[in-house]
Amino acid sequence: MSAPLRSPRIAIVGAGMSGIGMACKLKLAGIEDFELFEQWSDFGGTWHANTYPGLSCDVASRYYQYTFAPNPDWTHVYSSGHEINAYLHRVADDFGLRAKTSFKTPVDEATWTGSEWVLRTKTGREGRYDFVITAAGGLVRTRKPAIDGLEDFAGACFHSAEWDLSVPLDGRRIGVIGTGSTGMQITRALAPRAGYFELYQRTPQWIFPLPNFRYGPWTKAFYRRFPQLQQRAYDTWAAFFEGTFGRGTVQPGFWRKLIQAGCRSHLRLAVRDRKQRARFTPDDEPMCKRMVMGTGFYKLFEQPSVELVDTGIERVEAGGIRTTDGALHELDVIVLATGFDAHAFVRPMELTGHEGVKLSEAWADEPFGYRTVALPEFPNVMMLIGPHSPFGNQSLFSISETQQDFAMGIIERWRCGEVDAMWPTREATERFNEEVRAAVPNTVWATGCDSWYLGKDGLPQAWPWVPSRHRELLAELDPTDWKIQRAEEPVAAA
Repeated sequence: MSAPLRSPRIAIVGAGMSGIGMACKLKLAGIEDFELFEQWSDFGGTWHANTYPGLSCDVASRYYQYTFAPNPDWTHVYSSGHEINAYLHRVADDFGLRAKTSFKTPVDEATWTGSEWVLRTKTGREGRYDFVITAAGGLVRTRKPAIDGLEDFAGACFHSAEWDLSVPLDGRRIGVIGTGSTGMQITRALAPRAGYFELYQRTPQWIFPLPNFRYGPWTKAFYRRFPQLQQRAYDTWAAFFEGTFGRGTVQPGFWRKLIQAGCRSHLRLAVRDRKQRARFTPDDEPMCKRMVMGTGFYKLFEQPSVELVDTGIERVEAGGIRTTDGALHELDVIVLATGFDAHAFVRPMELTGHEGVKLSEAWADEPFGYRTVALPEFPNVMMLIGPHSPFGNQSLFSISETQQDFAMGIIERWRCGEVDAMWPTREATERFNEEVRAAVPNTVWATGCDSWYLGKDGLPQAWPWVPSRHRELLAELDPTDWKIQRAEEPVAAA
């Protein structure tokens, strides 16, 4: 007769897409002793924090969802942020996660005692856990430009991820700083509503023209009537994104050339005026920065009330933005669409692992990990969307589920009594990171542009292989890459 399974105590840090998914996997496995810690007031992560007009996802809806909770009712091929947030709430409530979640409870630190983790929150709570799962997300800590006088502006000024819903927008003079995906989406939403609109461009971005079609009632009824086709739709969209953008970003050849040609043709056909087209033309290769996708952006600048400002910003004054040519651009609202610190990951939370190793010290130069999911000297810590995860224009749901399944494999070993603690060796982690660095020159991100993919050493920190390799590396645990600790036994290689 086999021994009963042990029940692990698990802390999940973050209740966004990854944290919700991890909690659902635990519930499906019959594990109930877990808690989610969320710094904000509700579920959703980045889809809760971001509420700006025009917010949408650039990955297809039927691929941007959990495999265990398909949604037949998506309204568009590419969903709005509001719809994705509602989906996440629905899944969380369907799995009863609200009772398992502490909202407005950011985690301050977690310390390994040698047999368990002691977790402390900024609200003063303390708890003991066998596992810590980090699901803090990659787009959390806002990045704001160092522009003189921002605090002197007399109108409303806020970051796109800190949108002030009380500020009126219709008929106002609005300036948006930033030309990434967020800047493009806000421009498409607000330029038609503003009395006068300006987009401040430091460097132009390539745009790939993906139209966003609406699903009709018959489509929703079809997927409700034949739910088994949901997986087929998921697989089809996965094959499209992984076979095109997933391959073109990391391998020179046909798909890279085709996508780049699509971006150049889109600009040439949408902007007929050569002088205006030159202002929108980047110096770098398409896809060197994170791809911006959509249609209808360039045509907005044919309107007299919509202006592209590519003169440098000197400072912000009470009345608006002063550019380096001396002109004062009078504005009522300034939006900072300037992105995030994409290298923060779990920080500023501090982890203190085996023999007192601190995460802040280990990551003093650059964040790193073992195969995107684990850290040497940090027992029983699993990372979701950790360093080097393949998130460039791919579904974070798919990536995170792969990592969740890997974490579940380790948790099952613990439940069966095979291990009490385990973590990857330094040698295995260094070997993985050396392989990443060796493959980076083949990626489009290494072709000479300045992007948030780059680390302090100037090298891209992104996944340098096709997405399928991520699943292959996490399909099975390589025991030679791990240190294992059992009760009352010294640490030993697996």
